[in-house]
Amino acid sequence: MNRMFGFLIGIFVGALVGSTIALLVAPESGENLRGQIRERGMSFASEVRGAADARRIELKNKLEALRTSSEV
Repeated sequence: MNRMFGFLIGIFVGALVGSTIALLVAPESGENLRGQIRERGMSFASEVRGAADARRIELKNKLEALRTSSEV
């Protein structure tokens, strides 16, 4: 659990640092760049939710398999 939490913190910090650097060296206008960052952030959040849901389903299936094998 700690490894997963550390990994997620690393992703968040990396995204924050990357977006800050992108804002500083961006050749585009601020409005266009903010729109792109917003879209990427929403896409990233959607991917994280999807991965979390998939992992939750996987863990539920494993738990159910363990419960049924211990009942036999």
